[in-house]
Amino acid sequence: MGLLLLVWILNAVALIVVAYLLPGITVASFGSAMVAALILGLLNSLVKPLLIILTLPITVVTFGLFLLILNALLFWLAGSLIEGFVVAGFLWACLGALVYSVVTAFFASLLAS
Repeated sequence: MGLLLLVWILNAVALIVVAYLLPGITVASFGSAMVAALILGLLNSLVKPLLIILTLPITVVTFGLFLLILNALLFWLAGSLIEGFVVAGFLWACLGALVYSVVTAFFASLLAS
């Protein structure tokens, strides 16, 4: 339970880092970042597997690059669902999803060691 809470907080911090680095993404407060991290986690665990199965042919044709588009779309969807988390457009969603993945991977590597 404690590890899950720590990962959730680190994902919220990662969203704040993304908002700091990219001007097209804004997070109103730490509470908004916590809600956004929760929504992103739910979307990635519940919706993304279904989307991967449905878009498998185009993913195979693009050698997996379409998964980047799926990540961006889910990031953009989270931005439109949450009041204090704003993603300005699809390009910002692509960049934000990429930076968010890198920052969360860095935090995960810190937890693993």
